[in-house]
Amino acid sequence: MLCVSVGSDSVNSLLVFLLVSNMTHLLKRVFIFALPAAFWALQAFLPAHAEAVSAKDEKAVQAVVQSQLAAFAKDDADKAFSYAAPELRKNIGSSAAFMAMVKNSYPVVYRPTSVAFLKPEGVGEDVVQRVQMQDASGASWLAVYSLQRQKDKTWRISGCTVVENKGRMV
Repeated sequence: MLCVSVGSDSVNSLLVFLLVSNMTHLLKRVFIFALPAAFWALQAFLPAHAEAVSAKDEKAVQAVVQSQLAAFAKDDADKAFSYAAPELRKNIGSSAAFMAMVKNSYPVVYRPTSVAFLKPEGVGEDVVQRVQMQDASGASWLAVYSLQRQKDKTWRISGCTVVENKGRMV
């Protein structure tokens, strides 16, 4: 952003403060969502600590991700946001902000043309669910979701990172 001097140090200081405040708020939102997912994405590629996930949990985890994808397909921001973990919901603030973030930053998650779930893996108390996706242009992507078990024993999405998938789709 270009800041043009208008001859007043206090006005320029205010503009810089507002710019930094807005960028800090935006970066906090992106950072809060992406950091856990990036951590789990790295963990997903390291086989040393992966634990087996029960068939019941595998089905439940995949159902949460699939349900969120179905909500995106229907442009149902409230439903999609309901599958996010409480801490993520708190940091993003609203279902509208969540939907805007997904549309702008994760277009393949918002509108995949194909989806293939890989076997989920446990990492401590959490689960990493890798999902191969294809976008409208035919490009392949790997979405790595981190999910946390809630006190009521349901699973909620705590983060997602998307990387280009250089391998083949299964």
